[in-house]
Amino acid sequence: MTETIAEIEIPDSALAAEATELVREAASPLLFHHSRRVFLFGSLQGRRLGLRADPELLYVGAMFHDLGLTETYRRTDQRFEMDGADEARRFLTAHGVPETDIRLVWEAIALHTTPEVPYRLEPEVALVTAGVETDVLGIGYGELAPEQIAEVTAAHPRPDFKRQILAAFTEGFKDRPDTTFGTVNADVLEHFVPGFRHIDFVEVIENSDWPS
Repeated sequence: MTETIAEIEIPDSALAAEATELVREAASPLLFHHSRRVFLFGSLQGRRLGLRADPELLYVGAMFHDLGLTETYRRTDQRFEMDGADEARRFLTAHGVPETDIRLVWEAIALHTTPEVPYRLEPEVALVTAGVETDVLGIGYGELAPEQIAEVTAAHPRPDFKRQILAAFTEGFKDRPDTTFGTVNADVLEHFVPGFRHIDFVEVIENSDWPS
């Protein structure tokens, strides 16, 4: 029987089920519930914005978007967003998903912390970001019906979420601080890692090898 939360159907294909189990095994309950809310809030925002995404692709994008914060899938040589995007590519390729669809999911995950740009791209890309922005930043929160929000959070609770997600972010990239250059992630490290100072773009230009 298809699971429905806030009038949003959770994809019940074999691929979606495997994605769910992969994330459930790799991620903490915090990240698992957050990822499911990202799908649900992204879908709800899509209805509001008139954007129709392929539910299965949106689901994989939402579920994999924070895998780079987990011990299993995190690396130390690239942005955490790309860890999840790369794993989604491997997962979808193994399931014979067409490259055009894989690219959508990869971009959805890789760009989910990049403001504005995703909304100019395909719905699958835009709505992963919309779900993240609703759940983490509260953007679009007031545009959703209170009963929708209540149903989503009843199914996937978020106790002490603000503090816990910031701790998960810090733990997820404190050992690769240079990868936060030019991203919102540098703000997290400046707040929670003593002595960290973000790479300054102006200083990079001024101190480059060019004589003038």
